[in-house]
Amino acid sequence: MNERIWTAALVVIGDEILSGRTQDKNVAQIALWLNVQGIRLAEVRVVADRTDAIVEAVNTLRARNDYLFTTGGIGPTHDDITVDAIAVALGVAVVHHPRAVAVLERYYETRGGLTEARKRMARVPEGADLIENRMSGAPGIRLGNIFIMAGVPHITAGMLEALTGTLEGGKPLVARTIGCWVAESEVADLLRHAERDHEGVAIGSYPFFREGRVGANFVVRATDQALVDRCIAALATGLGAAGYAIVDGGI
Repeated sequence: MNERIWTAALVVIGDEILSGRTQDKNVAQIALWLNVQGIRLAEVRVVADRTDAIVEAVNTLRARNDYLFTTGGIGPTHDDITVDAIAVALGVAVVHHPRAVAVLERYYETRGGLTEARKRMARVPEGADLIENRMSGAPGIRLGNIFIMAGVPHITAGMLEALTGTLEGGKPLVARTIGCWVAESEVADLLRHAERDHEGVAIGSYPFFREGRVGANFVVRATDQALVDRCIAALATGLGAAGYAIVDGGI
């Protein structure tokens, strides 16, 4: 019987990402966190601060994955429309979550008070729960299999920490890397055969050019450490027989 694979998608929301003014850092940290939870990040979409774009992405991606994460667009300003757009996608109203209001009142008690703009950060799609945010007060939002999170990476990290161990998933992915100074095209058949002969592994090939030479790192991933080790050993044997020196851990 094939092992159940749990997947997640991520929608990165923000004109500033698409314009290049801000470089996204959340894809990597969310992918790594999901791996530990036994969930694979299957796809990522970056969309503008437009309701129609967010609605389409949310409805498409949540339908074909176990979980959907969004980052960005949940702040206090007029262009923070993620909550409203997701409410439209789900066909529910937007309400002020009483616990979120209380959290923000406490947080801003000595920071100028809870203004109407700041109170916007307590708005949630009706029926939602909260994700704790110890960094800046404003909580994230959880509604079914959708997780609405901040765009600021260190705040996102705190929200992920609050979610750790709360999602159902499979076995975490494990990985090992070897590298050598070789053009990947020269060992393509070897990589293909190694992956075919070790059912359950995925082999990624990552070429580079350094020191005037071409090389590649090969990453073997699976949910079974022993399977990964056997595949790495087979790859190393094949590369060594072809005359290439192996660097365990990659170059």
